[in-house]
This record gives sequence, C-alpha cells and structure tokens, in this order.
Amino acid sequence: MMTFQPASPQRRSILLVEDEAMIAMMLEEFVESMGYSVHAIAGTVGEACDIAKNGDFDMAILDCHLEGEEVWPVAKILDDRGIPYILSSGGSIAEMPEAFASKPMLAKPYTIASISEFLSAQF
Repeated sequence: MMTFQPASPQRRSILLVEDEAMIAMMLEEFVESMGYSVHAIAGTVGEACDIAKNGDFDMAILDCHLEGEEVWPVAKILDDRGIPYILSSGGSIAEMPEAFASKPMLAKPYTIASISEFLSAQF
C-alpha cells in the first residue's frame, strides 16, 4: 500500500464526521496512512457540533447526511471558527445552502488518492 505524506511535515489533526461505522474506519485508516492524526469521529450532528465548538483540530471531513440530518450546523460552526473542511456525499444533495456551495466536495466512495488530493489542497 502506498503511503502519502501531508503537504506540511507537521502532523495535522482531522475531525471525521461520518455516521457509517465501516466508512468511518476506512476513512480513519486512509487519513492516518497519509500522516495525519484523527482528532475524533462523530456520527451524529449533535456530537459533531459539540466537538466542532470545542475541539482542537486543524480541519474536518464532513459527510453531508448523518442519520437523516444534514451537517450544515457543523459546517457553520467550523466557518465561524475559521477551520477548513471538506464536504462529502455518496449521493446528490437536494438543497445545498448557498453558504456552503463553494466548499470542496468529495464524492463517495472514497479512495486514498482522492482524499490525499483534497487534504493536500487544504494544507
């Protein structure tokens, strides 16, 4: 398996927001294999909001749909804190709020190459 390195030699911390356990584990493995650390994994909007408000991390990857809820409150908190994030979705997003339309969007299924490209662009 190829090992990717982040753009910066400093180890960066990432919040993963994903409600599917198997996908979250795969994403965690991908991120760590690239030299990043995982700050936390949140599976609900409420849990992700709590971590987003107080967590000490460098960026986030946000699944747009979590257990029937949309992730926009989490994205708003991250915007307010100035923390960069990548949105992700396995399907179409019916109504993308204008405030988030210009954010990077990562399509599922994830590949290590696509995640590496997005993370490198952020750091």
